[in-house]
Order: sequence, then structure tokens, then C-alpha cells
Amino acid sequence: MHETELARLRTHYTGYIRRKWILVGSCLILLLALAGIAANIGSYDLSVVEVYSIIARGLFSEPTTAEECAIMVNRLPRIVFAMIAGFGLAVAGTVMQAILRNPLASPFTLGIASAAGFGASLAIILGAGIGAGIYLVIGNAFLFTLLASAAVFGLASIRGLSPGSVIMAGIAISYLFSAVTSFIQYFSDADNLQQVVFWMLGSLDKANWDIITATSVILLITLPYLFWKAIDMNVMGAGDESAKSMGVNVKRVRLTSLGLTSLITAGIICFTGTIGFIGLVAPHITRMLVGGDHRFLLPASGLLGALLLLAADTAARTVLPGQVLPVGVMTAFFGVPFFLYLFVRRGSGDW
Repeated sequence: MHETELARLRTHYTGYIRRKWILVGSCLILLLALAGIAANIGSYDLSVVEVYSIIARGLFSEPTTAEECAIMVNRLPRIVFAMIAGFGLAVAGTVMQAILRNPLASPFTLGIASAAGFGASLAIILGAGIGAGIYLVIGNAFLFTLLASAAVFGLASIRGLSPGSVIMAGIAISYLFSAVTSFIQYFSDADNLQQVVFWMLGSLDKANWDIITATSVILLITLPYLFWKAIDMNVMGAGDESAKSMGVNVKRVRLTSLGLTSLITAGIICFTGTIGFIGLVAPHITRMLVGGDHRFLLPASGLLGALLLLAADTAARTVLPGQVLPVGVMTAFFGVPFFLYLFVRRGSGDW
């Protein structure tokens, strides 16, 4: 190839990479701006600059004034947890859709959310499970999420762990746990049933620094592998045979990625309840904005998921004075209109 043509292609590729990173950086800037606005919403009359100043000082010293305590103790943990949970759920959904080559793949599709709901129902209604006190519901949701993932992998392995077999096994597991959850709820009293329904609507009320530490550790353990395999996910989009011919160990990547995304989902929804919308829609919205290259799609989708969940929780705290609405409901109110807008603007074509 002529040197001039090579230089032109190199310049074009450099510009392509730069534009993608600019979009990822824009998502990060929007997220940080929204975090400042969310921290500013409350009973104290502070500017956004003053809020950022309080947060910066709070990183190195204990809060002393009422305003500092309100932001650093009450608001900041909830905001940070919303960003971490949204980031993790969005990345998990993006990876599931990539390795299963299915735009509807998500923790809900694979039965993970249904299993978490069953574990929580078992703890709330029957008081049975692992852990004690406030950790009974959390431990049960986490345990049954992992059990559901193992069941899906086991059933799908019988058919060679293909994308279709994983989806079919996930649907079967989802209906199974939904049925047994409904069976338990049928015999529940009104108070326990109300608690189960509230848990399944999703909430960030339990946010604290211990939970943030636990979920952060899970993300730090799992995300490096998923980001490292971004190019393999690009290749797998062309089909298993094509990916194998290019040297990708499809079965290992699919099994490991599904295991890690299941761990991410379990580690988040055991604290929040079932927030499934982020993992399904955030990847689609991001794909419309930055394209299908997973080197950029994964971080951008995570940031957009964090943005969506933080915006939804901020609205849930402020729409009705004195009340906090379920964040799982608010995510749909926020994400669906934006998704439909982009869908219509995009016109015809594949996802």
C-alpha cells in the first residue's frame, strides 16, 4: 500500500479513537456534574461549588458543621453507591448481550433477578436462609443469585453452552423462581408481602460505606478481565466459528464472563433489590452513541448506567416532597423516553 494511503488511514483511525474517548469523557463529566447537583438537593441552601468544596475537605477531615454532616454522612454514600451500582449493572448487561449475541440478554432474562427475589422472599416471609438480622435478606438474595447462575450454566452446558442454550436455560430458571416466589407470597401476611414488594421495586436506602466497599471490591476483581476481553467480544459478534478461527477460546470467554457478570449482579442487587432496567437499556443507548466497539462501549455503558441510576434516584427523592419513590420504577421513567427518542432518530438497521 502506498505511504500516502497508509498515512491517511492512520490519521483516520487516530481521529476515530479520539472521538470515542471524547464521548466516554463527556459521559464522565456529565456524571460528576450530576453528582454535585444531587448532593446539593436538600434542606440546606448551598451552591454546587460549595458542595464540591465540602466533599473535597471531607476526604481529608471529619465533618464538623451540620451542612458537612448532611452531605458527607447522609447524601454522599447514597450518590456514590448509585454510581457504582449503575456502572456495574450496565457493564454486566453489555457483556451479557455481547457474549450471547442477544439484544435482550440481561440479569432479568437469565433468571438472576428472579432468583434474588425468591431469596429475599424466603428470608422476609419465612425467616429462612443464611445470615441473621439485616444480613438475612442480603445473604439469601446473594446465595440464590449464584445458585441460579450455576443452574443456568449447568443446563446450558448440556447443549454446549451456546448463546441460544444459555438464553433458554435462563428463561426456564426465571419462570421457576418466579413461580415459587408467587407460591410463597400467596401464603404471606400483608405486612411481609408489603416488604417483599418494596424490596423487589429496588431501593438505595441501605447505602453506606461498608456496602460501597463490598461492591467496589467485587467490581475491582471482575472488571479488569471483562475490559481485557473487549476485543474478543468484538470478534464473537461475528459468530462462534469465526471467533474460533481467529484464535478466541469462545467457551472459556463466555463461561468466565457469564460467571463474573453474575457475581457483579449478585453483589449489587442483594443490597438494592431488583433494578433490572439499567442492565438492559443502558447498553443499547450507549451503542447508539459510541458504536459497537467494546473497548469504548464497556466504559461508556458503565458511565451511562451510573448516570441513569443516579438521575433516577435523585428524581425519586425529589418528585414527591417527603417521600422517596422506588428507584426501580424511576429508572424506567427516565430511560425509556430517551431510549425511544434515540431509537426513532436512528431509523432502520440492526441494534
